[in-house]
Amino acid sequence: MSMVTITADSFVVDVEILAEAFALDPATVRARMAAGEITSRCETGIDEDSGRFRLTFYHGRWALRLTLDAQGRILSRSTFLPGASQRRRV
Repeated sequence: MSMVTITADSFVVDVEILAEAFALDPATVRARMAAGEITSRCETGIDEDSGRFRLTFYHGRWALRLTLDAQGRILSRSTFLPGASQRRRV
């Protein structure tokens, strides 16, 4: 099973990805998303990045960024403090 599924108008990300990145259990991730405490942003690649997507999830001080290809395969993944210059890969 792919960990990210691309639909006609959205992305479905396996809750385990977010749980691991934010050190939460899956039920807590779902509850915090429903409460608006975990938010997301989607960007579509253009020019040399055409066919790629960048999904960024925010929780507390931390962010998780996933770069995907057109089939939803994760090309890169990183967690970071927004605004900080150093990122850490997971």
